[in-house]
Amino acid sequence: MRALIQRVTAARVTVRNDLVSSIEKGLCVLVGIQKDDTEADIEYMVRKILRTKLFSTDEGRWKKSVVEEGLEILCVSQFTLFAVLKGNKPDFHNSMPGEASKEFYSKFLNAIRQSYENDKIKDGAFGEYMQVHIENDGPVTIMLDSQAR
Repeated sequence: MRALIQRVTAARVTVRNDLVSSIEKGLCVLVGIQKDDTEADIEYMVRKILRTKLFSTDEGRWKKSVVEEGLEILCVSQFTLFAVLKGNKPDFHNSMPGEASKEFYSKFLNAIRQSYENDKIKDGAFGEYMQVHIENDGPVTIMLDSQAR
């Protein structure tokens, strides 16, 4: 799995100009699923997303996690995170195929909701053509790869 984690002041997902979900201050996480990902990859990603210290306090930077701050997380499926360029054209052969990916992504969402607070985890619209509106805070953007652990 691969996740692009962004600390945000706000984020929202729309589909055909209809609001799907939104958060205020927190994290927007673009989630890519590779064809050979397993439950161990889900566990690793959930742990890292929830525990990584990306928020500042009066004592300094990088002191608190999204959980410690009690903030929301907007997760958005993003198969293009595993694109490989063949010449100038992206190839997605490393991404998990559609239906299997949808099921795997649902398992990821269930795991992160069970590990935090269900109502603080928002989601995009899997398989839809989405507009993701991100107000990056900092900017702070971290790439996580479960295969690199």
